[in-house]
Amino acid sequence: MDNVVAVVTCAVVVLAGSVGTLVAARRSACGRVPDDLAGWALAGRRHGGGLMWCLLGGTIYTAYTFTAVPGAVFSSGAIGFYAVPYTVLSCAIGFVLLPRLVSVARAHGYVTVADFVRGRYGSPLLALAVALTGIFATMPYVALQLIGIRAVLTVLGLYSGGMAGDLVLAVVFAILALSTYRYGLRAPVFAAVIKAVLVVACTVVVAALAVAKLGTPPEILERAGGAEVLALSPALWPAFASLALGSALALFAFPHVLMVAFSARGPDVLRRTSGGLLGWAGMLAVFALLGVAALAAGVVLPPGQSELAVPVLMGVLAPSWLAGILFGVLVVAALVPAAVMSMGAAALFARNVYVEFVNPTATDAQEARMARLTSLVVKIGALAFALGLRDQAAINLHLLGAVWVLQTLPMIVLGLLRHTPRPFALLAGWLTGMVAGTVLVNEGGFTPLVVVHFGQFTAHVYTGIVALAVNIAVTAATQALLRGLRVPRAPSGVIHPIHPPRVLREGVRRRDSGIS
Repeated sequence: MDNVVAVVTCAVVVLAGSVGTLVAARRSACGRVPDDLAGWALAGRRHGGGLMWCLLGGTIYTAYTFTAVPGAVFSSGAIGFYAVPYTVLSCAIGFVLLPRLVSVARAHGYVTVADFVRGRYGSPLLALAVALTGIFATMPYVALQLIGIRAVLTVLGLYSGGMAGDLVLAVVFAILALSTYRYGLRAPVFAAVIKAVLVVACTVVVAALAVAKLGTPPEILERAGGAEVLALSPALWPAFASLALGSALALFAFPHVLMVAFSARGPDVLRRTSGGLLGWAGMLAVFALLGVAALAAGVVLPPGQSELAVPVLMGVLAPSWLAGILFGVLVVAALVPAAVMSMGAAALFARNVYVEFVNPTATDAQEARMARLTSLVVKIGALAFALGLRDQAAINLHLLGAVWVLQTLPMIVLGLLRHTPRPFALLAGWLTGMVAGTVLVNEGGFTPLVVVHFGQFTAHVYTGIVALAVNIAVTAATQALLRGLRVPRAPSGVIHPIHPPRVLREGVRRRDSGIS
C-alpha cells in the first residue's frame, strides 16, 4: 500500500465530511446559534425517520465498534460474535422503551434522562446519581472513539506515539469541537447521514474485496483455521448470552443514546427507527466476519492491538486510493458518536448539576452556554485520556463505565410503571450495584466476566449483569422494608415538571403521558 496516496484520499474524505457538516449545520440553524439547551442538544425535536435512522445508528454503531468487534473475533474467536445478538436485542428493547420515554419527554419538556428521573420520582438526589453516573461513564467512551481514529492513523503511518501523531489526532478532533460547540446536535446530524452512506458502501466494498482476493466464504473459513474458529465452547455460552443481554440493556442507559431519542419528532418515529436499526446490525455482522477474513489473510498484529485487524486487512486487500477512502470512512464514523456523547454529558451537567444545585436562577442562555463549555471540557478530557493513557487503560475505564451506567437502568424502566418504587429504595440499589460492580471488575483484573458458582455448576457471567441483579435485589428488599415499616411516600404516578417556566417558554404542550 502506498501510504502517501492513502493519506491523501483519507484526508479528502475527512475534510469533505467535516466542511460539509459545518455548512449543513449553519444552513439548518439559518445562521442562528441555538440560545437554549433544548435547541442546542435536541435540535428542536424535529428529526424524522430517515434522519433518526442515520443519527441513532451512527451514534450506537461507533468507529470503535466496527474495529473492536472484528478485532475480538480475530483474537478470541467465536465469543467476539456476542455483539451481533446484542445489537439485535437492542432493536427489540428500543422498540418497547424509546417511544414511551419520548412521549413523556415531549409532554414535559425533558432534555436529559436525569430530567425524566427527577420528574418521575421528585428526587433531585436520584437525578444527580443518574447524571454523575452518565457523565463518568461517557468520558472513556468518547476516548475510545479517538482510539479508533488512532488505529487508522497507525496503519497509515501517521501515528507512532510521537508528537506528530498526537497533533494530527488533536486537529481532527478540533473540527468536531468547533461544529458541536456552535450548532449543537445539528452538526452531527449531517455527519451521521454521510456516515450512514459511507458505512453502507464500505461494508459492501470490503466484503466484495475479501471474496475476490481470499475466495468464497467456505474457503475463507478454511484458510482461517476451519470451523473451530466459529465454534463456541459450551462453557462459554453463559458468558456469550450475558454479554449480549447486558450490553443491550446498558446501551439504553447511556445518556447520549436517550438524548438522541428525545430529539425525534414523536414516538412513531422511534418505533420505525428501532426496527430499521437491524440494518446497522447486519453491517456489524459483516464487519465481525472480517475478523475471520483477517485470519485467512495472514494478518499479523502487535500484541494487545487487535483493533488494528480491519484497518490492516483493508490495506492488504484494497489499492492505496481505495484503502485511503475506507480509512476516511472509519474516521468519519468516529466523529459522530464522539460529538453526541460529549453533548449528552454536557447537557447532564448543565441541566442536572449546574442549574439544579449551583445556579437555580440561570437563564436559558446561561444554561446553554454552560452546556457548550462543558462539551469542550469533555472533548479535551477525552483527548487527554486517549493521549495520556494506554489503550488498555481507556478500554478498562469504558468497561467499568458500562457496568456503572447499567445500574441506572432500574430508575429509568421502573419509572415507566404506574406504581414506582420509593426513591430511597432505588438509591440504595444503585449504590450497592455501583460498589459491587466496581469491586468485581477490579478483582477480576478488568475483564468483563466474573465467575459465578451455582452449587456444582460454575459459569462466567458478564459483571454488569451480576451487579444489576444485586441492584434489583437490594431495591426490592428496601422497598419491602419501607412498605412494612409504613414509611410515607409521595402519591403514586406523580410527574413533577422540570423548570416549569422554561417549559412554558419552549411552548411544550402539557398532556397526559399515559403513566400518570
